[in-house]
Amino acid sequence: MPLKLFIYSLAMALFMSPSHAASDPLIEAYRQPQSLWPAAETDAGIDAMELAPLPAPDSLPVWSSVTPERITLGKQLFFERRLSASDQIACASCHDPDLGWADGRRVSIGHNRQQGDMNAPSIVNSIFLHEVFWDGRAASLEEQVIASWTNPIEMAGDVDVSAAKLSAIAGYAPLFEAAFGDTEVTVERIASAIATFMRSVNMLDAPYDRFLKGDTQALSDAQVRGLHLFRTKARCMNCHQGALLSDQQYHHLGTSFERVGNFQGRYQISGAPEDVGAFRTPPLRGLSATAPYMHNGFASDLDLLLSLYNIGWWQNAALRDKDPDIPLAQLSPRIKPLELSQDELDDLKAFLLSLTGNLPYMKPPAELP
Repeated sequence: MPLKLFIYSLAMALFMSPSHAASDPLIEAYRQPQSLWPAAETDAGIDAMELAPLPAPDSLPVWSSVTPERITLGKQLFFERRLSASDQIACASCHDPDLGWADGRRVSIGHNRQQGDMNAPSIVNSIFLHEVFWDGRAASLEEQVIASWTNPIEMAGDVDVSAAKLSAIAGYAPLFEAAFGDTEVTVERIASAIATFMRSVNMLDAPYDRFLKGDTQALSDAQVRGLHLFRTKARCMNCHQGALLSDQQYHHLGTSFERVGNFQGRYQISGAPEDVGAFRTPPLRGLSATAPYMHNGFASDLDLLLSLYNIGWWQNAALRDKDPDIPLAQLSPRIKPLELSQDELDDLKAFLLSLTGNLPYMKPPAELP
């Protein structure tokens, strides 16, 4: 073959290779500024917030109480087992840095190996939550700290005994003084320091975040297709929306058909019939590191989770021993069969994986006071 013909044939082969194939208009649309993206699709009456990067934590009003000294003290206390009744359980027992700041169990194990009634969520980005716990029973991280600290199934601590115990440990005096101005150890200061530490544990730089901020190559083609499905056919933005990827509301998905964990949900707090079996929409950043999923850990992995959404979950039948005073849980009207193909499910999963970046990690303190 003449040299010129060979070069021409090689050039044409390269041009016609998949990497030089005609670009997908949908993918190209998403690689433009977000204002040029296709419109999101949500159900009538849902005023969905558009996807957005999370703001810098130090731009939030609550950050005014965050100081390096309180973070340092809070980290010590987060890993402090002596806050528990048994001296064996710390906050980090259920929120382990090695496990995405969750614990990898369907439901957590606490005091005297008792089984809790809900899955332990990650603390990452918890600074952005309006209400805490799956059922929203705490209005702040400080309330959550005290609730878990005193829960007889979790740490089973006596807050006054714990405060007195820490007061007697000489190594804590300089930490409390640096954090609060004097050496006094109080329940409120312990809760404040732990909550402050939790507010410092954030992940804001997943590939998804970089894409939203203008790095148009941060997501693969499959992830971009998944992003489009997330915003349209897969119906995710009916609940997972805005900067937090959560509407911070409560919905029932039909997961309480078995007595695994808490099955009353938000109803225990509100008493509203529509809240039976309803749990808070979880934020999604970092989700690939925090299986199993749902309030009771029912879905062991992302493939099962997506399959459940694809079939539209299910409407619960009444439990045989259901309390007659508790209304029957009603499946959220936002849940409908999706009829996604396997290729679409694969793309949606690829997008969800883009929501995990370098999760914050730290070793436990080398030595507690």
